[in-house]
Amino acid sequence: MDNKVYNKIKQDLTHGRGYVYSLQYHLVWCTKYRRKVLTKGADEECRALLLSLAEEYRFRILAMEVMPDHIHLLIDASPQFHIPDMIRIMKGVTARKLFLTHPEMKEKLWGGHLWNPSYCAVTVSERSLAQVEEYIRSQKEKEWGGKGRRPRDLERLQAYHREIIDAGDIRLQSRDPETEETT
Repeated sequence: MDNKVYNKIKQDLTHGRGYVYSLQYHLVWCTKYRRKVLTKGADEECRALLLSLAEEYRFRILAMEVMPDHIHLLIDASPQFHIPDMIRIMKGVTARKLFLTHPEMKEKLWGGHLWNPSYCAVTVSERSLAQVEEYIRSQKEKEWGGKGRRPRDLERLQAYHREIIDAGDIRLQSRDPETEETT
């Protein structure tokens, strides 16, 4: 057995009582109605609350970004980490404390709910861990112009296609919708 491979695997594993694991999840959830209420200090307070919950419930936050209308977390958790229960706890604690310290949030939201009831949970492999960390860390950079965010991959794709077109490797074709002929 190659010692380098064994050592790499051994370093990435966490030891529990009677088990060894390496479980990472990318978690995302949004504010109710995608309202941009996590601003003016609420974002930093939400970040601090999530960090304290991670310590209390014994999971590690590898990357986190609190956006005005949603949250990205990359966590490393034990097999006992039951995702639906932990999401419920994180949403409940943050909502309760943020509503107490930032009552102005209730003006943009109604029904007493800060969070949308749904969420996204994706397992992260060892190969994609660095990509997901970078994706989460770059969320604030990607935000632009108020509505949505500029897709950086689209810009790269457009630049790539411009290079090909300029090099003359490709002939642009258009289709007449009435005759279905290519011009």
